[in-house]
Amino acid sequence: MNIEEAVKTYQTYYCLDCGVCTGSCPVSRILPSFSPRLIVEKALLDLGDELLKDPELWSCLTCSRCFERCPAKINFPEFMRCLREEATRRGTKPVYSHHGMLQTIMELQTRGIHQKKTEWAKEAGKVAASGDTFFFVGCMPYFDVIFRDLGVDSLTVSRNVIKILNAAGIEPVVSDEEACCGHDMLWNGKPEIFKKLAEKNLDVIRQAGAKRVIFNCPEGYYTFRHHYPEFFGELGLEIIHFYDFVQDMIKQGALQLSNGTGAVTYHDPCRLGRMAKIYEGPRHILQTLADGHFHEMERNRENAVCCGTSGWANCSSGSKQIQVERLKEAKHTGAQTLVTACPKCTIHLSCALNNMDMDLQIKDLTTLIAESMD
Repeated sequence: MNIEEAVKTYQTYYCLDCGVCTGSCPVSRILPSFSPRLIVEKALLDLGDELLKDPELWSCLTCSRCFERCPAKINFPEFMRCLREEATRRGTKPVYSHHGMLQTIMELQTRGIHQKKTEWAKEAGKVAASGDTFFFVGCMPYFDVIFRDLGVDSLTVSRNVIKILNAAGIEPVVSDEEACCGHDMLWNGKPEIFKKLAEKNLDVIRQAGAKRVIFNCPEGYYTFRHHYPEFFGELGLEIIHFYDFVQDMIKQGALQLSNGTGAVTYHDPCRLGRMAKIYEGPRHILQTLADGHFHEMERNRENAVCCGTSGWANCSSGSKQIQVERLKEAKHTGAQTLVTACPKCTIHLSCALNNMDMDLQIKDLTTLIAESMD
């Protein structure tokens, strides 16, 4: 999709030039030269070459804070995604984080490499090769290796998902053949790689006989719910986020949780919160666990601030500043623990916290749930 087509698709000509998007953007606060409003303006003025060669095209967090507040309801994140596709076709690309290691892993998964995603799962509990419920693990096994030096144990989260599902009498399917959901490739301007990953995943899930797919990762959940149907039509699968599932089990009395987590606060992931509109489920679970010691940050729900970087690209000093501000906001609530609901949020905020002298713990909500079961 070229710029003219993107303008028509997302009706950016309805822009009121009010500047609400730029005023709401966490990146614009840190990098004054970055402005969603000016990006729209350049597209409308047919300044394509200047726009597509601008390295700041990749600084957008696609966090949807601008879209949430836009009076004209212009979907700037999706518009930005289309601009990135065109920029990539013309030879521009972002500065990849971690030397592009994660992008390389994602591309390799389209080439028939053999993975070992089930051995750790069998150690965690009972899993199946086929069945109604498919647990989409995503990139957690790779995160576990790459970010181990941060003290982030991503696979513990996935093991805990299996443990909790087993407690509900479910033996989920976990497959060696599952690939990355394609989220990062799509937002990094490579839809052709995204399509290959998506096609592979849909084949694996259908061959397993699954009727529903459970996600612990907000990006995988949002990508399956929003972008897979966009590219492939109706999936014929029930797409469920794990915390919705846990909340239902608590309401039904099928899962008993003890409390006593101490004072906690919660960080809304962009894909789970603003983009998927899942706000109350994680809070209901936390309120059950924290026994009255749950404290909201000032910026929460639709007003929550992104964890500072997206798609493993253009992580900068500006990203770190956003993360540091968010950690200070969490600490200001009086909480001892900042609870996250996204593996990337955990990684990015832990990375910033490691360089700060702050008495704050970062913990994934799934881990808290599993511990409360013990």
